[in-house]
Amino acid sequence: MTEIADISENSSKEKFILYWGDMGSQWGVNRSVAQIHALLYLSAGPLNAEQISEELGIARSNVSNSLKELVGWRLIQRVPVAGDRREHFVAETDVWEMALLIARGRKEREIDPAIRAIEICVDQAGGETGLDPVALKRMQEMHDFLTTADRWSAQMLSVPKSKLATLMKMGDKIFSLLKIGGKSKS
Repeated sequence: MTEIADISENSSKEKFILYWGDMGSQWGVNRSVAQIHALLYLSAGPLNAEQISEELGIARSNVSNSLKELVGWRLIQRVPVAGDRREHFVAETDVWEMALLIARGRKEREIDPAIRAIEICVDQAGGETGLDPVALKRMQEMHDFLTTADRWSAQMLSVPKSKLATLMKMGDKIFSLLKIGGKSKS
C-alpha cells in the first residue's frame, strides 16, 4: 500500500491510510509508522503484526520496528487475544487524547532538548569576550521564546480535554476578546 500509482481506485480506508502516511512523512514521522497507526486507528479490533504486514504490504521487520515506535509514543498498545499467543495491537481512538500524546511526545523529543541546547549556548556566550552583542541578544531572545512557548504548551497540556476542545472551538471569540480598539494585544 505504500506506493499506489492511481489512488482514485482505492477505498476510502486505503486513501485515509495513504494520506495519513504522507502527512506523517511531512511531519517527520516515518511513512510506514504513520500508515500502521492509521490502519490500527481505523480497525474495529486488534491486529497482529502479520495482519498489518499483509494489509499494508510492508515488510514484517519494518512492521515490528514501527510497532515499537508507536508503543513508545503510547499511540498504540498491546492487547491479549484469547487463544492467540501473538501480540495484538490497538490504537488510541480518542482524537483529543491522541493529539495530547503526540504533543507531549514531540515536546519531550524536540522542544526540551532544543531549550537545553540553546541554554548551554546562552550560558557560554555570556562569558565570551569576543562575541558580538547582537548574537548574544538573539540567542537570549530565542531561549526566551522557547521557554515561553514551553510554559504555554505545559499549560495547554494540563487543560482537561473537554475544556481544551471548547477553548479551540471558540476560535474567533477568543481573538475578539484580545482586541483593544481594533488592534490585538501582543
